[in-house]
Amino acid sequence: MHHREFPGTGVSVSEVGFGLWTLSTGWWGDKTDDEAVAMLRDAYDAHGITFFDAADAYGNGRSERQLAAAFGTMRDRVVYGTKIGYDIYDTAAQSARRGQSELPQRFEPVFMRHAVDECLRRLNTDYIDVLQLHNVKMAHVRDPLVWDTLRALTREGKIRAWGAAFGPAIGWLYEAVELVERERDINTIQMIWNILEQHPGTAMLDAARTHAPNCVFNIRVTHASGMLEGKYTEDTVFPENDHRRHRPRSWLVNGVRKMQTLDFLASRGVTLGQAALQWLLAEPRVVTTLPNIYDREQLAEFAGASDAPPLTGDQMRRVAELAQRNFGVAEEPMAYKGTMHREPGAASEPARAAS
Repeated sequence: MHHREFPGTGVSVSEVGFGLWTLSTGWWGDKTDDEAVAMLRDAYDAHGITFFDAADAYGNGRSERQLAAAFGTMRDRVVYGTKIGYDIYDTAAQSARRGQSELPQRFEPVFMRHAVDECLRRLNTDYIDVLQLHNVKMAHVRDPLVWDTLRALTREGKIRAWGAAFGPAIGWLYEAVELVERERDINTIQMIWNILEQHPGTAMLDAARTHAPNCVFNIRVTHASGMLEGKYTEDTVFPENDHRRHRPRSWLVNGVRKMQTLDFLASRGVTLGQAALQWLLAEPRVVTTLPNIYDREQLAEFAGASDAPPLTGDQMRRVAELAQRNFGVAEEPMAYKGTMHREPGAASEPARAAS
């Protein structure tokens, strides 16, 4: 397992990380806490994974408690990422929530500090390696108090690196662009990016190259919700509690057809799932990848991607050419969420000095 660094922070992470959403939320099938802890320990012991990405909203603190149970005696050997921003302490909102609908978001400094302290308590630690604001919107991007609070928490030693996670669905282009324009000392952004879904992630990377010299990216949905694992057919049926069951059938049919153009990536003993991660790792600003891991077979396959041969120049060029033609599939344009066009009169403020 190879490692990369969040520049200027002293935080080094494995190129393949582990996102705890698959263990703590029930959206990808149910696991007991004992099963989750065993898989987390296996990720570290057998495969060298050191970066584990949680959120206070994943199971209302469950993912953080799972991390504490797995690594409480070896805190200095692993890297904890977590997220704040949803008011998981509002019992009325919790009882009214349905499915994957969003809870109320709060980013005032007093609440952010309270949320961080609660994360530290659940994680049973006195510092968070990587703290990201969960699914920030444009109003939060433009509020300097939000980002100054993260800087203050860094000075106090409660966090080591900070940034934002954009989502929950694909989009949010100009939220990310304005953020790197305004807060140029930002350490990281979490976004969706993969071979099949390159926009708007590529544009976010371009903005960071221009405006935020030390901003690196941690990537989720690395396999296009499983499509790039190469195991779906047009007849695939997802379990009732699987979030993919609620997608339109066109997503499955078109995705399978696109995959048929990418057979050349599975070669030289490298699986398609590993090649999908190597495509991401070819970008130097990708600090770590967070594939959806459901079982030990997947864990071994994805962890092995770090040591797999990198994609050749010819393979990278072929992927780029296919992407230009939407992998040979004609389909309706994707409906993005977030701000996908620069708002009139919304030119960014001058870069703010780190306080």
